[in-house]
Amino acid sequence: MPQTIISLATSDLIVKKSRFLGFVLPVADRAAAQAVVARLRAEHPDAAHVCWALLAGGQSAAVDDGEPGGTAGRPMLDVLRHQDLEGVLAAVVRYYGGIKLGAGGLVRAYTDAVAQALLKVEKVAIVRYAEMRCTLPYSLEGLLRRELAAAGAELLEVAHDQRVTLAFRIAQAAAPALVDQLNEAASGQLEWPKRQDALFK
Repeated sequence: MPQTIISLATSDLIVKKSRFLGFVLPVADRAAAQAVVARLRAEHPDAAHVCWALLAGGQSAAVDDGEPGGTAGRPMLDVLRHQDLEGVLAAVVRYYGGIKLGAGGLVRAYTDAVAQALLKVEKVAIVRYAEMRCTLPYSLEGLLRRELAAAGAELLEVAHDQRVTLAFRIAQAAAPALVDQLNEAASGQLEWPKRQDALFK
């Protein structure tokens, strides 16, 4: 199950006189990530590189910022993917110490800076929700409300017309089983006005 982090965490490594400052923090999207990176550049004007990686809302990025290709951004992104994180920016500010680390050394340093920062954060599971709607006879409203409450669904809206319409929200993973359960409890008298197959993918 994908997770995110709830606060900023940092690390500080010295590798052959180069200093690597690691930052991991929750972000909503690429624009928010770029704003953080711009702030880090402003706060560290003497740094040689500000490399970063992002996984957020289907947007990913791996930026080497002048380091040899594939030695900074990609390894940092791999750390985020390996830990199944979402909505997270990893950035590393490097102060060059005069000794070249080589490709393998750079990969290890950037990976370690991110991994050590992630050891300090609290991770929380990301629960994706499905919003659903069904109509039913008035005689079944009480039953359906009880079934929804028992399943932990959140009732969003109730409308009374020729039939009762209930709109509710439930964790996406639990939605298919709940639909089956409701259909069985209502003896086939529920109608699902819109095709909601996409919610179960």
